Amino acid sequence: MTRDAVTLAWQLLLAERAADPMTADAAAAALAALSADAVAAALPDDPARIATWLNLYNAATQRLLAAAPDGFAQRRHFFRRPAVSVAGTSLSLDDIEHGLLRRSRWKLGLGWARNPRPGAFERRFRVERLDPRIHFALNCAAASCPPIAAYAPARLDAQLDLATRGYLAGSVQDDGRTLTVPRVFLWFPGDFGGPAGIRRLLVRYGVAVEGRRLRPAGWDWTPTPGAWRPDDPSATAWPPTDGSADAPLGDDVAAHASPVPVPATGTTFDRPAGRSGPEPKHRPRAHP
Repeated sequence: MTRDAVTLAWQLLLAERAADPMTADAAAAALAALSADAVAAALPDDPARIATWLNLYNAATQRLLAAAPDGFAQRRHFFRRPAVSVAGTSLSLDDIEHGLLRRSRWKLGLGWARNPRPGAFERRFRVERLDPRIHFALNCAAASCPPIAAYAPARLDAQLDLATRGYLAGSVQDDGRTLTVPRVFLWFPGDFGGPAGIRRLLVRYGVAVEGRRLRPAGWDWTPTPGAWRPDDPSATAWPPTDGSADAPLGDDVAAHASPVPVPATGTTFDRPAGRSGPEPKHRPRAHP
């Protein structure tokens, strides 16, 4: 088994998809046995880090649920319990999402508040810049989550574009006056640059926002493990260390679409960009 962090995270994810516990356990053990310097060599930049932490988060979620199918009933604890070890450091799902992928932002901080004292592993291996498109690639095993795909550093930008476009296409509802949008915009507005940044992202991915208010959809927390992207080319044809951006990517936006949207809450969260005024009430991904 190849022993670099990028490949091992990919192998772990694919082993979970194939329901191959022996291969998954071997990949998890190899990740734990890596040295910190080996991890650093494999993750020199954000594309490598984002792809690896996305694959590892999505794989670890599946492993946790397989080990304890009823564990999702206690979501507050589920997201905080040890999920995987890398270079001898135990990581929870919260550690991966909020520490490594969101660059040390507090889970309850709406994307504005940062952890002032992250640990040494987090400081060394977190992303340099938060890419808000991760929210359309992270699968926490709830029914409203996006489908799981295998991410490759060399094609990460195109893959995240596809995932974001597909999820928005399947979840945004427009009645001509109000856009009902994914709840992650309410939970983490700071990740997107506030209301103005949310609107810019929606426009970038083909959603008409002119003259419309934004309203967050609900979130369906029904446990839904195994929500793999159908016919994901990277799940079978991608050696993640080949460095090629020309391998099949797939262009099926519908494959990244969310399930039927949950009815919207009564909250709207359009405000001028910035942090003035009270922040909206929210329910973080990891909390009941």
